[in-house]
Amino acid sequence: MERTYDAIITGARLAGSTLAIYLAKAGFKVLLVDRATFPSDTLSTNTFFNNTVALLRELGVMEEVLTTNVTPVRAIKFQFEDTVIEEPIPVVDGEDTAYCIRRTYLDDFLLRRAKSEQNVTVRERFRVTDLLSEGDAVTGVKGVDASGEVEEFRASLVVGADGRNSLVRKLANSEQKISSPSTLAIYFGCFSNFQHDGNPKFEVYKRRENMVILFPTNDDTYVVTANFPLENKTLMEEFKRSPEAALRLLLIEQFPNTTLSLRLSAAKLVEPMKGLLGYENYWYKGMGRGWALVGDAICFKDPAVAQGIHDAIYGAKILADVLKRNRHKNGQWDQIADEYQQAIEAEFMVRFYMGCEISKNDPITEQQDAVNKLISSHPSVIEKFLGIYNYANEPADFERELMKIMSNLS
Repeated sequence: MERTYDAIITGARLAGSTLAIYLAKAGFKVLLVDRATFPSDTLSTNTFFNNTVALLRELGVMEEVLTTNVTPVRAIKFQFEDTVIEEPIPVVDGEDTAYCIRRTYLDDFLLRRAKSEQNVTVRERFRVTDLLSEGDAVTGVKGVDASGEVEEFRASLVVGADGRNSLVRKLANSEQKISSPSTLAIYFGCFSNFQHDGNPKFEVYKRRENMVILFPTNDDTYVVTANFPLENKTLMEEFKRSPEAALRLLLIEQFPNTTLSLRLSAAKLVEPMKGLLGYENYWYKGMGRGWALVGDAICFKDPAVAQGIHDAIYGAKILADVLKRNRHKNGQWDQIADEYQQAIEAEFMVRFYMGCEISKNDPITEQQDAVNKLISSHPSVIEKFLGIYNYANEPADFERELMKIMSNLS
């Protein structure tokens, strides 16, 4: 097989496969590698909003998504203590529906789409072990294939699309720009026979220091997520010992003024629960001489904002656009890196800070409770609030609408 490419992408899930598709269409010769085989699962909220639906249509995989018996979602419900904020998801790019699709499906669809591109070579079960370099520039990768044979490949650019524990990021010595540790533990499971709250919707419940998030997904199942403080050692031990029993008890004891425990009582856990403990919100430098980062390799924020899938796919598009614009600017790495950093921070940084705030797990104050009640009684404010999550508007638009309502009341 060929040994030299325009770009080598390590990690063939959402960010990596999307980047390969866009680069291949622009005429780049791409090697896409992953240590896993597909289809396979990975830790994820599995959720994306209707702005991402438009991207998946552009990539040519949305029709496949709809063949997986996935539940369409057209509304979002927040309940902060006893205040309910609920409305349809604002329309974006003509799309009004969001989804929660298992990653065994979505990652495989995008990888197979990448494989269909003439300019993409895919190697599964290839584990990158090191970066090749000349001077201070990365020039390729070294790795081990499924048979244990050591192989080397070279390219003008090596992209780390290899997740939160990115090896490319580590070997390239990327500078960490922001770090905001979370105070939360997250456990989630997939349940069958979990009843909808009326119509299917994304649901978020916060009471005191605990949060529960619900996403209807494929095959009439639900992803049920519990967030609670790391400092709650008793609850932590209960989840480590018996996560399903601990989740059921949490819903009964901490969310009594909801239908959650009743809806979960008849539900059946269909696979082992998973946990994420002591995670960090972070942001790294995204590009250097001969290397770049995309997806969770460059930035990660609290999963409660449900932006990871969108960030991976749209972040890959941003990187592809930057590379296409600068394709013939050989050696101008500082200029290209600045352009990429500015573009991706402009797109994602506001919601990154939202994730950092959620990870602090501050209790709802009396003042915030009053604001939540005000939001819940004004549909125009609810629309702006929910529109933050699917980029229908920016947080500043929500704040202006809220201030307008408040000024009218004074």
